[in-house]
Amino acid sequence: MKFLTTGPDNAKALLLLAHGASAPMDNRFMNDFAAATGDEGICVLRFEFGYMASRRTGAGRKPPPKAERLTGEFEAAVSAVGADRPLFIGGKSMGGRVASMVAGGLHRAQAIAGLVCLGYPFHPPAKPQQLRTAHLADLSAPTLICQGTRDAFGTRDDVSAYALSPAITIHWLNGCDHDLRPSKDAGWTAKEAMQSAVHAVAGWIDTLVA
Repeated sequence: MKFLTTGPDNAKALLLLAHGASAPMDNRFMNDFAAATGDEGICVLRFEFGYMASRRTGAGRKPPPKAERLTGEFEAAVSAVGADRPLFIGGKSMGGRVASMVAGGLHRAQAIAGLVCLGYPFHPPAKPQQLRTAHLADLSAPTLICQGTRDAFGTRDDVSAYALSPAITIHWLNGCDHDLRPSKDAGWTAKEAMQSAVHAVAGWIDTLVA
């Protein structure tokens, strides 16, 4: 399995991330987040699910399978890392959702220290009744979700009504969308919003690693 690695060799912790449904592991969001998180002393490893990796080989543009069918690939990535220090898993959107499906078992097995989701897809856009939260009610792994308040996959008003595990902490980004980008009237820049998410992730990991 191929990994993109960003951050210091002597990092205090590793963060294994998967991409969203339609963008590869080296899209701009993932590149920016990995670079900034690496600057915080955390080593970020990125990988691609098979359907996305196949797009680089000329095998054709395969659509993403259902998230449930990708859990084995995420578990295989965790095994391939062979972490010798605290390992956190997560991802952008769908990648974070898949990670959340395996996080409980991996945490109980002491294979990971926690979960980080960047823009969790609580429901499809404009379909708030199709919730993807059942497994989040009793999730035991320490979890941080960075979420924009105007995310079409789950706004702050939406999420406030959900029954979520007390192990889950949400870092809200005011005026931001699913890619953590603020609206023009949000009062801050995209770079500042990204840095807020990175600082939240790095600080949260520090508290668990200390």
